[in-house]
Amino acid sequence: MMGNFEGRGFSFPLQTRTYIMGILNITPDSFFDGGKWNDPENAARHALDMEKAGADIIDIGAQSTRPGHKPLSDKEELLVLQTCLDDVLETVRVPVSVDTFYPLVADYALSRGVAIVNDVSGVFNPEMAQVVRQFDAGWIVMHSGKSDADGVQVYPRGVCADVHDFFRDMKKACVSAGILPERLCFDIGIGFGKSNEDNLALLRGIAGLKEPDCALMTALSCKRVVANATGATGEDLLFGTIAADTLAIAGGSDFIRVHHVKEAKLAARMTDALVR
Repeated sequence: MMGNFEGRGFSFPLQTRTYIMGILNITPDSFFDGGKWNDPENAARHALDMEKAGADIIDIGAQSTRPGHKPLSDKEELLVLQTCLDDVLETVRVPVSVDTFYPLVADYALSRGVAIVNDVSGVFNPEMAQVVRQFDAGWIVMHSGKSDADGVQVYPRGVCADVHDFFRDMKKACVSAGILPERLCFDIGIGFGKSNEDNLALLRGIAGLKEPDCALMTALSCKRVVANATGATGEDLLFGTIAADTLAIAGGSDFIRVHHVKEAKLAARMTDALVR
């Protein structure tokens, strides 16, 4: 299954190697590194460091989506993004993505030179689709999960079947909205509306989740599923992250989204040598 993930100013041939998305949180409250990079100088420096370490995309996020976070409005998120975005764009040469589910924020970021929208909403938003199409951008679409009134995850046919159906239905909706399959990258949504067992099941079954002609992303860096399995905290979460990402790559994931770019890049190169 070949093809490209591509859009304005970027093209990533699929199934040739693993691509690394470096996480740039400019928030004070992100679950792993909140408060480290939330001023323009530090944000730009960290983005450049990740690029030098081998990041293929820099993903800038102005709102935490950690469990229990306090949501920002679209205007509040935009104000945070505006503090650092131009500095980052002027500093790096690799494509930049914006981590947002707000069309207002996506429109602003794309107009400034961002190439990709990383959307964790888990729904098809016609307004977001219009923005993506207008700028010929890439669109990363994440499965965000389902819960009942008590917050218990609900997947009658199993989480893998639910994610597979979601990818298929989202692709159909996007194509109907005029967005080409090669503009799409699907994220299995580790940690979003899923139990620990659901997360593990998705990683074990990732090979069956690929949608033809579309890229696949795994974003599990230092998340709770890693902490639960390893008992690690802080920087020691890196080791479990690499193990899980290795399995994801072997299962066909095209992109991994990580905090530790250098380590992820080296591990991905070894995994690619074995499975690509």
